[in-house]
Amino acid sequence: MSDQQPLRTPTPTGTARVHREVVSFVRRSDRMNPSQQKAWARHADDWLVPVSQLETETSVAPDQRLDLTALFGREAPLAVEIGTGTGESTEALARAHPEWNILAFEVFQPAVASAMNLLGREGHTNVRFAMNDAAAGLRHLLAEGSVTELWTFFPDPWHKTRHHKRRLVQAEFAALVADRLAPSGVWRLATDWDDYAHWLHTTLDSEPRLRNPHLPADAAPCPALAEDVPCDYAGWAPRLGLRPITKFEAKGLAAGRSVHDLTYVRRPAEPDPGRP
Repeated sequence: MSDQQPLRTPTPTGTARVHREVVSFVRRSDRMNPSQQKAWARHADDWLVPVSQLETETSVAPDQRLDLTALFGREAPLAVEIGTGTGESTEALARAHPEWNILAFEVFQPAVASAMNLLGREGHTNVRFAMNDAAAGLRHLLAEGSVTELWTFFPDPWHKTRHHKRRLVQAEFAALVADRLAPSGVWRLATDWDDYAHWLHTTLDSEPRLRNPHLPADAAPCPALAEDVPCDYAGWAPRLGLRPITKFEAKGLAAGRSVHDLTYVRRPAEPDPGRP
């Protein structure tokens, strides 16, 4: 399928005209194997988030907010994972933080079914899945300051320069995340592509509401984004201990790529000088 989703709007003659909505992912076949089908039948009714959509399956209609208490059956800190895959990292997060509610964004149905199977087998009940574009989901489904922790591990690097606009992490998305994170909320990222690692830290270092706790105050800034400019960046985070080496990551390591971890923390809100 295309990496762009069609949106239909009426033309002056009344016929449908297709616009292309730029997204950061490519959807693959939704054909599930028997094990995935059983997991889907067992868990989807309880764990899949019902989201009002526009014209496309992964879109999110505006003017809706999730009732998190109703969705999870309790009030608890919210963690969000973007790009769940088959749920290896999701399961580790659910196991480490049973006291958290976890919202996992993944658009590939067989992967969601595999994640449901893993979580169900391990007895976790604190995860819900949204098969929607995560950027639209953050914007429309979640309130300001509602996210305690966000995980974005190994987003699609979109190597070609002409495809960089499809990268998930852009200045606009960083601002959205900063808005949705609670004060002192944490955004954890990882990539195994050097140029995308450079893109990530340059983009996120420029967002004033986020700070890198691993970047020394006197560290020299890296040069502007350029694929051919190496940077001895001082702000890489240590690997998160509970993040497992997934099959996807293992393939990158076997190919000789290095994994770069980053952590950003939401700065406390500035006091309003106009308030007493």
